[in-house]
Amino acid sequence: MLGLKLATDPRWINIVEKNIQEILTDHAYCEQKAASNAISVIIRYPQYPDLVKAMTQIAQEEMMHFGMVHEKITERGLELGFERKDHYVNDLATYLRERNSGGTKANQFVNRMMFAAMIEARSCERFRILSEEIEDSDLKEFYRSLMESEARHYTTFLNFARKYGEGVDVEKRWQEFLEFEASLMQIYGKSETMHG
Repeated sequence: MLGLKLATDPRWINIVEKNIQEILTDHAYCEQKAASNAISVIIRYPQYPDLVKAMTQIAQEEMMHFGMVHEKITERGLELGFERKDHYVNDLATYLRERNSGGTKANQFVNRMMFAAMIEARSCERFRILSEEIEDSDLKEFYRSLMESEARHYTTFLNFARKYGEGVDVEKRWQEFLEFEASLMQIYGKSETMHG
């Protein structure tokens, strides 16, 4: 369903289980950044009422998820800590900037939607792994409950790229982006972060 070309290294779950605080902190900030991204899409593209409505819902949902993750952190007597750099996300942004820079507003819009869609797709895959493989039964159930919304967000962003990406071959560009993301995953999956 997600179309990802390379699965996460199965050993990633073993790394995560050694430092639950780190994965929860990183996950919390991923949710916060996803909410911020949805808000910035509204600011940049207010001319699309359906997009504004969808991004409002996503921003609210992501902040709710942030609160849920923060609750898991405090329940366990852990601390949120400070935001971590997300090298995976930076690599995706750099690729889109260098490969598909400039051009029409539609071109820039498609890049923005594909960027968000890819992050949601990989997050969904990671949530699935956590829901199936982590030994902590509470977190297993927690990640299962979040998986569906990530998948919905992924399709929402991709569908808007197709709808408003006039003159852009969205399918071709998405397939190329998936190939690039697969090459990234050969170096990621080795740290206890959501995308690392």
